[in-house]
Formats: sequence, C-alpha cells, structure tokens
Amino acid sequence: MQGQWSYMPMVFRTLILSPSSSSNPLVSHGRHFGRTVFALCNYPSLLTNGILRLEQMEDTLLEDFSAEERREHHVFEQLLDSYPGLLDRLKDGSDEDILHVGELIGKGAAGARGDDTKTLKSAVLDWISPKGEAIQPPLHRNSKIDRRFNHKLTGSLLCPAGLDWNNPRIKEDLRSGEMLVCGDQWLIFLYAHYVYDHDDPWSGLLRSHLSVDREPKAMRSGNARLHGMNSVTMASIAYIATQVRFALSSSSVFSRTDTTTDSETFYHSLLDLLEDPEESKEVDELLTWWNRDPSAANSALFKIRQK
Repeated sequence: MQGQWSYMPMVFRTLILSPSSSSNPLVSHGRHFGRTVFALCNYPSLLTNGILRLEQMEDTLLEDFSAEERREHHVFEQLLDSYPGLLDRLKDGSDEDILHVGELIGKGAAGARGDDTKTLKSAVLDWISPKGEAIQPPLHRNSKIDRRFNHKLTGSLLCPAGLDWNNPRIKEDLRSGEMLVCGDQWLIFLYAHYVYDHDDPWSGLLRSHLSVDREPKAMRSGNARLHGMNSVTMASIAYIATQVRFALSSSSVFSRTDTTTDSETFYHSLLDLLEDPEESKEVDELLTWWNRDPSAANSALFKIRQK
C-alpha cells in the first residue's frame, strides 16, 4: 500500500489526502465524497430526489427517467454505497432529517473545496514557475486579479487547445473577451508538456506534470486512507483539473454556478469523457498513469507541503 501511495501525482496527494478537520462523520464523508466521487451538486436535493425516485422506481424503470435524472441517481447510489446505514437513516427520517443529512454532507464537500482552493491559490504559482526562474511580470499570491488572460503565463495555460496563444490576434481576443472560452473546451494546461495533437486529442490529455526533481518520496494517508481509498478515481482527476483551472483564473470565489469560470460545465465535461464506455481503453491507461507514474510524485506541490 505504501508503495502505491508514493507514486501518486502530487496535486492529488496535496488535495485528496489532506485530513478532515471535522469530527462529524457525515461532514468528514462529504469532504471525501466531493473530492473523489462527485464534487459539484446540491446534496440536500440529491438525497431528496433520490429517495423520491426510489419510490417511483417501484412502478417505473430507471431507464425511463431522463439522462440527467439517471446520472443524479447514479451519484445517489454511490453515496449510499459509500456510507453504510445511510439508506435506512434516510428512509426512516422526516423530510427535515433528509435535508439535514444533505446539508452536513454538502458542508463537508464545500469545506474541502474551499480548503483546496486556498491551497492552490498560492501553490499553483510555484508549479507554473519556469524552473530556476521567477515569473515575469510577477503574479500576486494573495490576489488573482492579474491571472487568467491578464498575464502571459496563466493566459498561455488557459488557452484552448488547438489555438495559438502566440498569435497576437488570438491573445487579444481572449484578453478582451471577444473570444469566449466555454466550460467544455479543453485547455492546454491539461496536456503533457502543454502540447496538443490535433490528430490525437487523447495524447497527453490529463497527464500534465508538475515540476519534477529527485526530492525524497514521502507518504501521507489522512482522509483518503480513512475511507479505504487506495487509488485515484476518475472523479478525483476531474476535480483536480477543475481546481487547477480555477487557480489559474482571475475569479476570487469558487462557485459551481459561476458563469465566468463555468467550473460546473468544465467538471461535468471531464466526467462525461472519463465515464464514456467508448473511451474505456484510454481511460484505463490514464488511471494507470495517475496511480503508478513515479516521476510525478516528486513535485513542487509536494515540496511545498513538506516545508
């Protein structure tokens, strides 16, 4: 087990493995569930709709519900499976009890997301800094107003894959907002070495490394170990990418309904790809890379946490 943890890429180890600060088991579970199973949803509504749907499914097949309802129910079932006794607690509880349970789980997920946003706000600057050099012009650590397309470095990383950031017209259109970047567009920072292959969009996707050196390996278990997690999940990869994308943006407050960053659409688009059965071969290879690639474990964020 220790060897397996030591090979995990460092953004994952920094965010997903950080211990929970709450003693309430539902809040603690919400922190873990939001990071590794499903991050951006209204948990009280998820539970309320899930219980109602279970009653409806006594007469209606799940296949007869809409695609959105089926997806929501799949998340609901994952939540039930991950927390023993939760279904009985929900069935025996009042509407107020169900809402309260959802609020506790949602509190944990939101708390973890807020903690991770704070962590990456500053740490991402160390990640993107040219090796041995300072970022020029400097980027503020405590303010994000100069990020996104306002700075040449963050702008180049948030440039949609397939576009040339070095093209002055494209750069100006992105900066001015003339060219809008939708939440479901792939960005170049998602790709290994920030290189996009027009002929093979899967090549290097979600394999973007942090800076690598020979810093000694170490292991932190924390919250993930408590929940029996011993590998990266598809949802945790999507969550990490969404957090990094937000850290590079100029927005100050993470909100799933924010139309500027459109984080919810971005997160869901990644999950849609990773959960697509037709992409299973590429996804299996990606998960193997995340769970076993030794070089990505020795990275800038790891050093930050160690210091």
